[in-house]
Amino acid sequence: MSAAGDRPLKEVFGRLPDLPWPFLRAVAALADAPLIDIAERLREAMSSYVTTSALVIFTEECTGRPRKQAGAEDIISRVSIAELDALRTAITDGKAFVGEAELAGRPRPVLALIHTSSGALLVLTDPYPTGQRHDAGMNHVGMDDVSMDDVGINVVSYLWRMAAQRIHEKVADAPPSFLLESRAASAERVRVTAELTDLHSTTLETLLAALRSPSLDDAAARSTVTDLTAKALIGIRTLSDRTTDLVEEPVGKAFERLRKDLRPFTRFSGIEIEFVEPPLNGRALPGEVAQAARAIVRGLVLAMMEQPDVSRVRIHWDCDGENLLINVRDDGRGTLAAGAPNISCLNRRVQALNGHLQIDVMAGWGADVFVTLPLNLPAPPAGDVTGWDLAARELEVLQHLVAGERNRTIASLLGISENTVKFHMRNLFKKLAVGSRTEAIALAHSHGLR
Repeated sequence: MSAAGDRPLKEVFGRLPDLPWPFLRAVAALADAPLIDIAERLREAMSSYVTTSALVIFTEECTGRPRKQAGAEDIISRVSIAELDALRTAITDGKAFVGEAELAGRPRPVLALIHTSSGALLVLTDPYPTGQRHDAGMNHVGMDDVSMDDVGINVVSYLWRMAAQRIHEKVADAPPSFLLESRAASAERVRVTAELTDLHSTTLETLLAALRSPSLDDAAARSTVTDLTAKALIGIRTLSDRTTDLVEEPVGKAFERLRKDLRPFTRFSGIEIEFVEPPLNGRALPGEVAQAARAIVRGLVLAMMEQPDVSRVRIHWDCDGENLLINVRDDGRGTLAAGAPNISCLNRRVQALNGHLQIDVMAGWGADVFVTLPLNLPAPPAGDVTGWDLAARELEVLQHLVAGERNRTIASLLGISENTVKFHMRNLFKKLAVGSRTEAIALAHSHGLR
């Protein structure tokens, strides 16, 4: 053996290459990022190659918080689901979209990508290569003024795949507290959207009734405004339906997605998979339940396929009005072990949704697995919020926020200025690790605060 250990590394290995350490550190931070920081870490990792005014991620895997965003507040606070859906339709064949799109209320240069596996959408506003001369100002640059080179787009694509996979893994391994908060946030968003829809629909319907009245003058103007109002009403109702779609999934649609997920298994394994459809009139599934159910079934099928002499797997979903009932059965030798690591992992996922998993194994006759997933949120725990380390005033502000009061009303009730309320609200959001009033209210509800 040589005495290499006594010599400097550079003498042993030669001169180390000049690696882009800031970029590599940013990539490492992205790979280890929690969900709440994923957008900011992704933007930081991309900044070595691409500069952007804002970054928005839209993923239906996180039904409680489908948007994750970083950058200019005047952009990320105004981006709508309708705009993101419209941009999604402009992306074809999984290729990057580089062009102009309506976002945050006006046309903007954007770079957008869809993750092939999850369907998650990434949008960068005002993108241009880092280091490129940019005198016009970020908010006024057009796509004719800058050109995204292949290197920049490839780096964005690579980092986006990493971030999307990170989101998928974090959701798949979500602890019970995350799932509870996610379901509470979903319910709160549906409630708020329904209230706004009712309010604006009533206003628009009243306008339509007045505009259609023959007693008004100027038929041409009345006809134009009637058309605009009718379109606005349709848009509101469409947005309301889209919000509900994000939070709930018809049981038939959820089962069909499972069937598509498992097609590669049947194609390459030679194992026959039999599907027993759930009732079409069954209750819609909360998004978290639908995603978990598919992941659990996929995991069970994989575990069963690892056994010898399995030629057939039967999958049956049913609903009893309060639970999704899953049954997966194989025709193997009955060697599936309830304590195996892969089954234990699936059981933790079931327990995270307050469900129950049972395995019946008969030697020589195969394994029969029953899973029950509740469709309703569990009763909220006692209102213990000590872990948030809130000051007395912050807790007061949170209680008024949960009661549905606005900043001005809270200021009046507490005898403080509206700016002070906003200061406490910022501290609250930071301590609760949320990004909006709706998320704060949902999180408080999930902890029993009323």
